[in-house]
Amino acid sequence: MTSRRATLAILVAALGYFVDIYDLLLFSIVRQKSLQSIGVPASELLAKGVLLINMQMGGMLIGGVLWGILGDKRGRLSVLFGSIALYSLANIANGLVHSVEAYAAWRFIAGVGLAGELGAGITLVSEIMHRESRGYGTTIVATIGILGAVVAAQVGRMFDWRVAYFVGGGLGLALLLLRIGVLESGLFESVKKSNVKRGDFLGLFRSADRVRRYLAVILVGVPIWYAVGILVTFSPELGAAMGMTVKPEAAQAVKWSYIGLAAGDLGSGLLSQALKSRRRVLILFVLLTAAMIGAYFAFGGASLTSFYVVCTLLGFATGYWAVFVTVASEQFGTNVRATVTTTAPNFVRGAVVPITLAFQALQRPLGLRGSAIAVGAVTIVIALIAASQLRETYGKDLDYVEEA
Repeated sequence: MTSRRATLAILVAALGYFVDIYDLLLFSIVRQKSLQSIGVPASELLAKGVLLINMQMGGMLIGGVLWGILGDKRGRLSVLFGSIALYSLANIANGLVHSVEAYAAWRFIAGVGLAGELGAGITLVSEIMHRESRGYGTTIVATIGILGAVVAAQVGRMFDWRVAYFVGGGLGLALLLLRIGVLESGLFESVKKSNVKRGDFLGLFRSADRVRRYLAVILVGVPIWYAVGILVTFSPELGAAMGMTVKPEAAQAVKWSYIGLAAGDLGSGLLSQALKSRRRVLILFVLLTAAMIGAYFAFGGASLTSFYVVCTLLGFATGYWAVFVTVASEQFGTNVRATVTTTAPNFVRGAVVPITLAFQALQRPLGLRGSAIAVGAVTIVIALIAASQLRETYGKDLDYVEEA
């Protein structure tokens, strides 16, 4: 019974994350042609693209806190249902926009919805699996989910951008039917019957130890979304800045980087199980990410083929997302676990806002290429410091709470 229950939870969480990633990356894929379609001139494509991705990520910051608290107060399943319904409807609406203002508003609402899916799914899977095997469950969720970007890249290239949004929304609404039969976490049900305070987001900041753990979890993941938000999303502009005569397509850059990311998620997750260490794997993959960022700028501009090869390798290096979300779920007690596991990935994604703002601000003194290199170097240094502050959580018993 437990095995069957865990299998269904993993399947639902994995497919939910698949649709989540499809919708999350779709804007990066259709950015140029969708903005051109609604009348944005070529000279403004980068600026309007930054605005819209920041609206989406800003929505995820707010949604991460709201869904995280709800997940600890009302349950993991309520978030799984609510978040996917909201972002599915918002993405259908995205396919109907005719102005930048409407586009921005619906990307914000979609961002709010997208914020809940991963954290709730990982929390649920972590809590119902055996403590020494849960890493396999979260790795499956992350690996399958990441492939949603590959499908989004194909759909975005083959069909009109409006159709691509409709497909994402339709997949999400269809997935709601699969949620029937998934049971709530037993650990959550036990805590629910107690008097302990649940979903206390501000409580994370009332203890120096909790603040340190929380910030370390978030900051170690920032290079992942630097790579996605800058190097992949703005690959056409960066390719031109590196002197490429044939510019890369964002859809192809997303596809190849996420193929690599899926392989990296599988590899990092399995390696953390084999080494029985999350922390060592995080440090290893952050260092590998640093090497691949260097390769992106050193060799990526040689040809279109070399650019996409480097994107694939960069994706593999940043494929420690599976271990990152697993660590987030293992660092804190049941009464705030959904809050942390939902907010941490969304603060990482939301870090795209200051990253892109810094990227824009440094373009005048450093140029497009120099600005991207400088911002990437800072994210790597911060992530390595953060990884050194994390507790080892492999095999940790999750049946405990964070006391007031």
